Amino acid sequence: MSTNAMNPMSGTPMISRTESRVRELEDKNAEALRGGGPERVSKHKEGDRLTARERLDVLLDPGSFVEMDRFVTHRSSNFGMGDKKILGDGVITGYGRINGKLVYAYSQDFTVFGGSMSRTQANKIIKIMDMAMKVGAPIIGLNDSGGARIQEGVEALAGYSDIFLRNTLASGVVPQISAIMGPCAGGAVYSPSITDFIFMVKDTSYMFVTGPDVIKTVTHEDVTKEQLGGALAHAQKSGVTHFATDDDKHCLLMIRELLNFLPSNNVDDPPVLPTADRPDRVEEALNTFIPDNPKKPYDMKELVKMIVDEGYFLEVHQHYAKNVIVGFSRFNGRAVGIVANQPQILAGCLNIDASKKAARFVRFCDAFNIPLVTLVDVPGFLPGTDQEWNGIITHGAKLLYAYAEATVPKITVITRKDYGGAYCVMSSKHLRGDVNLAYPTAEIAVMGADGAVNIIFRDAIKKASDQAAEKARLTADYERKFANPYVAAENGFIDEVIEPALTRKRIIDALEMLKNKKDTNPLRKHGNIPL
Repeated sequence: MSTNAMNPMSGTPMISRTESRVRELEDKNAEALRGGGPERVSKHKEGDRLTARERLDVLLDPGSFVEMDRFVTHRSSNFGMGDKKILGDGVITGYGRINGKLVYAYSQDFTVFGGSMSRTQANKIIKIMDMAMKVGAPIIGLNDSGGARIQEGVEALAGYSDIFLRNTLASGVVPQISAIMGPCAGGAVYSPSITDFIFMVKDTSYMFVTGPDVIKTVTHEDVTKEQLGGALAHAQKSGVTHFATDDDKHCLLMIRELLNFLPSNNVDDPPVLPTADRPDRVEEALNTFIPDNPKKPYDMKELVKMIVDEGYFLEVHQHYAKNVIVGFSRFNGRAVGIVANQPQILAGCLNIDASKKAARFVRFCDAFNIPLVTLVDVPGFLPGTDQEWNGIITHGAKLLYAYAEATVPKITVITRKDYGGAYCVMSSKHLRGDVNLAYPTAEIAVMGADGAVNIIFRDAIKKASDQAAEKARLTADYERKFANPYVAAENGFIDEVIEPALTRKRIIDALEMLKNKKDTNPLRKHGNIPL
């Protein structure tokens, strides 16, 4: 029976003060959920794009999202903005879970003022970033914004700057992931660029400091948004984005997959997942996998898949600097970061782009306690004026610095070539490699036999009556002495020469042995990596 009093005039139940307030709350919630209104939402959803709230629904575990600051509005009164206030002010912020793991997330709503950054929108984002740092949880930003809100001037720019500061302070403390799910221009690109991983959506997301119209005015170049800053442009050419995804849903599911490999913060260990793949599995095919001809390429990705759990490898930067491979896999359930030369591309040489790509990945893994497994087949650094004039020395030094600085478990397997400075750089024993293994096919030397003979025996070959025969003899002798792993093993620079079929078991043995490893760097504010 209803306990409400009856209105004597109408005969209908009277609403209590509490019920009235609850209805007011319901109305406000409904208003906030409408975003920019049905017309703008309908236009936004063209081309299979999800709304800001739908994106959070896909990203997070069902029912786990707790929204914060739903009723916040901007405080600007300039240019008629005082009459244009929408609850939430163009960004949805809060926390939830991904596969049970606590995360903080924000999702910009393009239907509200084009998702533009206001002072109050920045304050909402800052609040969850500060909370994520306090509790040690990842931060995920779903970016879909026209940039700074012009009507607010410097207040909007200040908001961006406050976010940049927190991105920087959170770097290496909690994982930060950015998804570009619409336009991202001007100052808006710098927050994602400081974060650890960037996801973009093909055909619908863009990143650039200056857009096509400005470029045409200043440099007279004709370029489309897609050519200038689309997902594939940044995945293949600039390397700004780590993952180019097919659509909104694919992007969000890939973020969930990536987080399966990452700890929540720099104190936690990476997650260990159960596996049915035996740790002592022997892969006989590896005994004949490396070609007899040292100049013949092979696919290093296939080798990776043969040794990791269930053959699963989550590649990072798949389309950029393909001569080096980086990504995540598991050995006996334990997450690892993999760095490997790719003999199919540029013979696996290190160049500027490959060095930058691998160095950043190594530093990420080291920051978050993820062991590194390095597979080496590298003939050296790529020669040429283009490389030298664009700073291969400095960029190559980044990779050297990253490996030398890393204190996580480091396991290296040399499969074939390991020449010159590239030998030093690729997680050698001299850069504090913990376990350094080699196949019998490994060749560890200053350079290849042909080049070495041309330098060492130049005069002897010139004096020989049959120069070709003499060079062939000297080359074969050099190969016998140096084109093998045994000189390095005799010096203790290689811990073990292994049968390739046992690669998986040896890596798992090493990871188990190193799981309690402790190593430190000298006390300092920070090093000066050659940027």
